[in-house]
Amino acid sequence: MSAVSLAPRALYEEVAELLRQRIFRRELEPGSWIDEIRLAEEYGISRTPLREALKVLATEGLVTMKMRRGAYVTEVSEQDMVEVYHLLALLESDAVGVVAQSASEAQLRELQTLHQELAGAVADRDRFFAVNERFHTRVLEIAGNKWRNQMVADLRKVMKLNRQQSLLKSGRIEESLQEHAQVLDALLARDASTASQRMQAHFRNGLEAAG
Repeated sequence: MSAVSLAPRALYEEVAELLRQRIFRRELEPGSWIDEIRLAEEYGISRTPLREALKVLATEGLVTMKMRRGAYVTEVSEQDMVEVYHLLALLESDAVGVVAQSASEAQLRELQTLHQELAGAVADRDRFFAVNERFHTRVLEIAGNKWRNQMVADLRKVMKLNRQQSLLKSGRIEESLQEHAQVLDALLARDASTASQRMQAHFRNGLEAAG
């Protein structure tokens, strides 16, 4: 197998991103052992940057290091998902409340456009998932707290270990779209309390669908 061409940024960071995407795509299954020798050969690198990359993924919760056994893709338990969704609901409902109060008209129109794009992606689960994430990310960016954004980014990486499972249940995509519409309506009305409550409900429903 030919070596993968790596970008000129820090080698371990590039390797971490390659592995992160393979985990999200389920090419590396939850619970599976990570063969460091094979991956180092595949990427045409030494094991040192690979091990540094695995340390990065371990801090993100995507990889679990086991004493004398090596690295494994993290398996997410039901309790893990309960805790992740709980924190995401708190952080993102807080963010959407800020947006309702402080977003410019142009920023609200931007969220409207994203919602329209989301509505157009209902028939394509992968595209729907991607646009959904862009909507949530943009809400956080508009709210503007870098510490909250970092916490949400880390939590969403763990959530992706259960990637798209909540959208697989019959009717969940349509329900999710309707919940987004309700959040957007509250944002356009600049009703911070209702926007926060609806975002909380959105995450509660997402957790139930993922269960």
